[in-house]
Amino acid sequence: QVQLVESGGTLVQTGDSLRLSCAASGRRFYNRAKGWFRQAPGKEREFVAAIDWSGVTTWYAESVKGRFTISRDNTKNTHDLQMSSLKPEDSAVYYCAAEPRSGVMGEYFYWGQGTQVTVSS
Repeated sequence: QVQLVESGGTLVQTGDSLRLSCAASGRRFYNRAKGWFRQAPGKEREFVAAIDWSGVTTWYAESVKGRFTISRDNTKNTHDLQMSSLKPEDSAVYYCAAEPRSGVMGEYFYWGQGTQVTVSS
């Protein structure tokens, strides 16, 4: 059974940094892209960041570009999201994902359960 488990979500203050991690088990994704998405209350889930299988190519939503960094460790089957200069509008449940069905900003085959990030003003 394939599982993705996020960790690292918590309550922080505006301007703080936070690192989210996603650990995969049951399947190795060394040759598949991975991503992060988020969903705030009352809003649709939105793309945050993605990384190709090699870790060389990354994609970011405009709202997080320059503040967030996605990375991966294929030896550990993990991928992380380093977030800095956090804003209240970054508050959401963050989901990690692996193996896109089509484009890296769309649907994925595998999803985590989500981790809550709350940024207080």
